[in-house]
Amino acid sequence: MQEKLLLVSELKRKLDGFRPFSPVQAARLREYLLVEWTHHSTALEGNTLSLRETRLVLLDGLTVGGKTLREHLEVVDHRDAVEWLEEAVRGGVPLTEGLVREVHRLVLKSTFPGEAGRYRRGGVRIAGSRHVPPAAGDVPSLVREMAEEYAGRAGEHPVLRAAWLHWRLAWIHPFADGNGRTARLLMNFSLMRDGYPPAVIRKEDRLRYLDALEAASIGGDLEPFAELVAERVHESLLLYLEAAGVRKPG
Repeated sequence: MQEKLLLVSELKRKLDGFRPFSPVQAARLREYLLVEWTHHSTALEGNTLSLRETRLVLLDGLTVGGKTLREHLEVVDHRDAVEWLEEAVRGGVPLTEGLVREVHRLVLKSTFPGEAGRYRRGGVRIAGSRHVPPAAGDVPSLVREMAEEYAGRAGEHPVLRAAWLHWRLAWIHPFADGNGRTARLLMNFSLMRDGYPPAVIRKEDRLRYLDALEAASIGGDLEPFAELVAERVHESLLLYLEAAGVRKPG
């Protein structure tokens, strides 16, 4: 794991040497990752829009025949949440309970408006997991404690810090729906605040992703999940370095 973190740090250092990108380069990279991130994050939750179809909906404003209205709204809402977080990063907004709830509100604003930004009001079980999330009455204080502990991890490697934040929100499972998308958005909020590009957890990663979260929640071992995040950060860094003209940087 340490070798992966060192490699990621070295690639980040190289990338910093090429910044800032031209407006055209920056726009193209952002557009590419927005579509990839939105497609894979919603697909992990069962959305059946393909990558190409997601692009048509997000960038061209088209609708796709044979797909549900909900699937269209999910990707649009996710894009809106990404754009809001990008503004928050540029504005230096810290992680707070209010930010967490606002991200969730944006994720569900069109599909489940009655639950958007609202904590769950009852117990919940996660399909396929042995982890039992805490009681609903404990959720508000746990989210506030999560934000405080996140701030206290400022000296940790950004990849580990982002992975911890994702896992912790998923462990609390504070909302009736949309926890996974919200956790991945917050993970990338953390990475972007630290100057890293967003990491895309791919739909092909689903089994490994769920197993890694389970290992952290049940066994207390965050390393498998942190390794997955590190690999996806590495992938994004290579993408940015390729755009800068660097060939096979590592």
